[in-house]
Amino acid sequence: MIDHDEAGAVRPLTLAWVGRYLKASERIVKTEVLHGGITAEMRRLTVGTQDGNIRDLVLRTFVDPYFVEHAENLLNREAGSLALLAGTGVPVPGPVAVDPTASHCEYPSLLMTHLPGRTVLDDEGLETRIPLLARQLVTIHAVRPSERPQEYKAWTTADAVVPPDGADAAAWAAAIDVIRKPAPPYDGRFLHRDFHPGNVLFDVSPPCTTGPRITGVVDWVQTSWGPADLDVAHCSTNLAMLHGPAWGLRFADAYEEAGGVLASTASERLYWLLLDALAFAGGVALVVRPWQQAGRMELTTRAVEERLDAYVAALLDALG
Repeated sequence: MIDHDEAGAVRPLTLAWVGRYLKASERIVKTEVLHGGITAEMRRLTVGTQDGNIRDLVLRTFVDPYFVEHAENLLNREAGSLALLAGTGVPVPGPVAVDPTASHCEYPSLLMTHLPGRTVLDDEGLETRIPLLARQLVTIHAVRPSERPQEYKAWTTADAVVPPDGADAAAWAAAIDVIRKPAPPYDGRFLHRDFHPGNVLFDVSPPCTTGPRITGVVDWVQTSWGPADLDVAHCSTNLAMLHGPAWGLRFADAYEEAGGVLASTASERLYWLLLDALAFAGGVALVVRPWQQAGRMELTTRAVEERLDAYVAALLDALG
């Protein structure tokens, strides 16, 4: 019998599909929901053998109609990225199997190995973690694939931005004018495209005398080719909303201190930073939910919208 709660149960066809990739002596002994994701169902599958050894796998399943429609591209992109990054300085899961069109499973699915560590979203220790995040992102951007992934896609446009209620109208109008301009020229880099603390695993166990270390970077479905500034901007916006605007402003400096190269002019940097920040307008509730599941209950939608508003104004003050 598999040990799981109802939410963690794997659907029958998917369970049979996973079984094809287990050894003859192995069976799934436990399933568990992994919280923190926005776009997919995530489950940890504990696999046991007759001699008592266990190992864990992770199952990603797209069930939302929008992501089911786009699953073939997204899951093939992630599986390809995981294979590409094996053996690099980027700790990623190993791809085990992918069913991007639900030919075997109830829904499009990706099976991969499980990494140790956990996400850390607390304010405590952030000053130590930011340089680690920056160095890891520099390593990602140093990857030179033989075939480039698809070009990045902007997640908003000037005409689509609706400022949060109570936002600084003048600041948001100025910010929207910035992203209305054509995108600056850039040197392309291999992008994670969704790099932020919620997609990075840390070992922060007490016996670790050298401090926290990154044990994994996950969620590679948005891998793209584009400016390093865009990945830096996405992590910066998340830091601003999670921990306060000042932390978002600090991440670009940490990235450069780690050896990363960003756009050469303040106006170019501002464009990419605002292109990401304004993409969260109207969608803050989506990121708040996993943060609250992780214990940050004080991060209400309204509180995070206020931080986003303050961050947009701070970017214009610093770089405008």
